[in-house]
Amino acid sequence: MAERSTAAVDVADNGGDEPLTAKAGKATTDGAAESQTTKSPAADSLSPAQEETPDTDGEKQGGEPSYSTPELHSGHKLARRYRLEECVTRLDGFSSWRAVDEKLRRAVGVHILPSDHPRARSVLAAARSSALLGDPRFVQVLDAVEENDLVYVVHEWLPDAVELTALLASGPFEPHDAYQLVDQVSQAMAAAHREGLAHLRLTPGAVLRTSTGQYRIRGLAVNAALRGISTDGPQRTDTEAIGALLYAALTQRWPYENDAYGLTGLPKGVGLVAPDQVRAGVHRGLSELAMRALINDGATASRQEPPCTTPDELAKAVAAMPRIRPPEPSFTAPPEYQRSTYQPINHGRPTARPGSPLAAQAAPTPPPPLQTRSGKALKWAVSALLIAALGLGSWQIADKLLDDRNTTDEPKKSETAAPGGTGDRPKAPVPLAIQGAQEYAPDGRPQNAAKVGASYDDDTASDWRTGYFVDGPELVPAVKEGVGIVYDLGSEKEISGASIALRYGGNHTTMALYAVDSLSPSGSVNSMERIATGQTNGSNLTLTAQKATKSRFVLLWMTAMPYSPRDGYNGAGHKQGIADVKFTG
Repeated sequence: MAERSTAAVDVADNGGDEPLTAKAGKATTDGAAESQTTKSPAADSLSPAQEETPDTDGEKQGGEPSYSTPELHSGHKLARRYRLEECVTRLDGFSSWRAVDEKLRRAVGVHILPSDHPRARSVLAAARSSALLGDPRFVQVLDAVEENDLVYVVHEWLPDAVELTALLASGPFEPHDAYQLVDQVSQAMAAAHREGLAHLRLTPGAVLRTSTGQYRIRGLAVNAALRGISTDGPQRTDTEAIGALLYAALTQRWPYENDAYGLTGLPKGVGLVAPDQVRAGVHRGLSELAMRALINDGATASRQEPPCTTPDELAKAVAAMPRIRPPEPSFTAPPEYQRSTYQPINHGRPTARPGSPLAAQAAPTPPPPLQTRSGKALKWAVSALLIAALGLGSWQIADKLLDDRNTTDEPKKSETAAPGGTGDRPKAPVPLAIQGAQEYAPDGRPQNAAKVGASYDDDTASDWRTGYFVDGPELVPAVKEGVGIVYDLGSEKEISGASIALRYGGNHTTMALYAVDSLSPSGSVNSMERIATGQTNGSNLTLTAQKATKSRFVLLWMTAMPYSPRDGYNGAGHKQGIADVKFTG
């Protein structure tokens, strides 16, 4: 295979693991070349036999033999279904391809290695475990097969997604974009580790951003299995990798001494410098967060914060930060219209210009209107009408006075307040500020605890979302007793209702408000004081209380949610998201 440049493949490589950078049988990658020199805990944990750079004599360093890649070519079909199109990686006995699933007529990615390869069994096991996760934040494994002396793993191909490597090449991220990166990636990896899955190869080439701004992670468990990578501390390894991604996004520098992934490393001998000391204008909170994920012994020089050693700890640290809002869009103001002062329109007459004969000619002055013959006649007519009106009005006033004298004993209507009048007008609802929130999961299975802040941040573009459920729309009793969030109003307030902006419409969403005693209430929901309840098929729901209830803490409890198809966040099923909550009192 002809040699290809790294830059030519980085942007197009949305389905493989790494770009092809050398000839067949002796290929390497940016990440591979860097793995021997990058001084990070993740890299240091690899033994020489696990590093990826092929030796010049055909054996890997450490004595492990280099395996020949199966002889395949464009146009070859696997399982009479997957047609190989382009090889994007060829390394140490396996190759990665862009292919076409002719049955479903869609692009896919395929990893291929011989079935007698010592890593074939572990690759199959990793692919099947990753496929069972079913989390849409990861590039999905579609098939894992062994046949005809080959093992191949088929996964999604995202033609509209761009590698983080290409995004970093264009410059450092804005604070909001860097916040979204670390928030989404840390939450996704926390979910994977809860299911016992690690990545161990979380490089800029393994993170993709879709056209909708969602980040997708490819190669979960599979990338490491293909390369024989393992570690005693998988959570620490993945956490530091996320910290390195955040560091690169803030500074456009790789946080170690050697260059990698198209990024310049830090100066030699200086050590790990905080991002806000590398580049001016870096967000202080994100800079400290990157250091907490990268430094083993803990904290930054400015604040003694504890280290983040697991993706879950990192996700919680991100959630605890003040939310970073996107920058205000800049609009180019259109040129102002030339507004001229009012000019009278002269219908049928030419406009007099300065110095013209028309301007010099004085217009004749008409006589006062009422001095003409017709004007005088009009004056007499109006006078007669006024005299007649005065006489008629005097007669009506006298008749009214006589009528009132005969009915002095009857109550006057004007003295009796009509029902629903001004005295009975209800008070206008007053908005109640939310001071904090916490997900309520009495069964011990929270939906998205790190994102509760997005449910009341006045930004409908962000939201707190549930998982997806096969059964529905009613959750009770088949699925669970419900899902919800407890909101803190700061002090005891009268609560008369709430308006909720939802992510999904459809049949149907059921919600209720309850007055509770704390952010972590005890007892069953049925034992709590219900304020209001409601149901909707749309994306907005208003809950109104029959009587205002005083409480500091309010539980928003959902017991039914509509069916929605698969999207960039989770799979098809019954699910819901809360984009914004407003309480009134």
